[in-house]
Amino acid sequence: MSERPHAVIIGGGVIGTACAHYLAKAGRRVTILEKGQFGRQCSHGNCGLVCPSHVLPMATPGAFGFAVKAMMTKNSPFYIKPRINLTLWRWLLGFAKRCNKRDMMASGVGIDAILQSSRKLYAELVDIEGIECEWETRGLLFVFHSKHGMEHYGETNQLLTNEFAAPAKPFFGDALSELEPALKPGLGGGWLYEGDAHLRPDRLMTSWRRRLEEGGAVVRENCEVKGFVRENGRAKAVTTDQGEIAGDEFVLAAGALTPFLNDHLGCRIPIQPGKGYSVTMPRPSRCPAIPMIFEEHRVAVTPMQTGYRLGSMMEFVGYDETINPKRLEWLAQSAGHYLHEPACDPVQETWYGWRPMTTDSRPIIDRSPALPNVAIAAGHNMLGLSMAPATGKLVSELLTGETPHLNMTPYQAGRF
Repeated sequence: MSERPHAVIIGGGVIGTACAHYLAKAGRRVTILEKGQFGRQCSHGNCGLVCPSHVLPMATPGAFGFAVKAMMTKNSPFYIKPRINLTLWRWLLGFAKRCNKRDMMASGVGIDAILQSSRKLYAELVDIEGIECEWETRGLLFVFHSKHGMEHYGETNQLLTNEFAAPAKPFFGDALSELEPALKPGLGGGWLYEGDAHLRPDRLMTSWRRRLEEGGAVVRENCEVKGFVRENGRAKAVTTDQGEIAGDEFVLAAGALTPFLNDHLGCRIPIQPGKGYSVTMPRPSRCPAIPMIFEEHRVAVTPMQTGYRLGSMMEFVGYDETINPKRLEWLAQSAGHYLHEPACDPVQETWYGWRPMTTDSRPIIDRSPALPNVAIAAGHNMLGLSMAPATGKLVSELLTGETPHLNMTPYQAGRF
């Protein structure tokens, strides 16, 4: 009896973990290689939202102008560090070209499909497979400070209702504070997406790793992949700082670090790191029950069963590893416009992560043109957690020859 095929996953974040899960279910032996610590990068401190409501890409009509204007505003949640970097400016040009309705809707179709699939798969992971992650299905509330913002968002909600069957329920005046008593009175209103859910990301990663290792998967931390060893037009191993590691199939799921292997793939993966921040603390005494996004201030609030998290920011500052304390202060200050208790002592963790941003907000899920036994699963933007299960299932289907459960065209690597 021949040995089961060996799948080597490059990247120990939520995307690589999901790929490992579904490949293991398909009968593969699985090894995960992580440059740092498993689950400690962008999959660790994000806001834990599983949000089919986030169907529209970042590139929408007027978005580029808004980004330029925001850069000139003090404490803006959006920032680009001025520098001469041809790769960044090429990315920004590609983003600007997509800020139109036609490209927005085309991206929305691909985003919607993978979000809807992942939402269903998460329910299976929790209910059937017993993944422990503080899973809750309370929806997601978009809260507006001004009545103008509330009314203006009604146009977006109408678009989501008509084109993606994703309506939100509006709450005005006293109805909003009755729905969520943690909010201050007098706000402009809120839109509730009842189909969204949330979880605690670090608990998800811990539980998922345990389940994988119980099934025989191997996780190798502090193992940096340098490239691929080729034989007869295929990859037969990866070179790492711990030596060569052989495999039959490979998955590149390295998030924002994926472009460092572009020279081996036969295609250009145009990902820029979009730096985000979060701060985690105990639940305040007047803790929200529903996760929220304060759209006008671009701050997310996640009440978890064992904690409370504020998160936001989009900084294009390269692979910067510092934490700016002023950005963290801004999170609590912004939340203070909406919440009776926006923060709570002591701060348990401050965090940053590099989101893998593509110009059209769609991930790349495809075979490498140069190495057909290498699958690429990267570029999930701000929705890696939300898109992970469907991505893992698609990668498994791609490598095992099963019919994909989604149309793969929106995620092709050659579209850029």
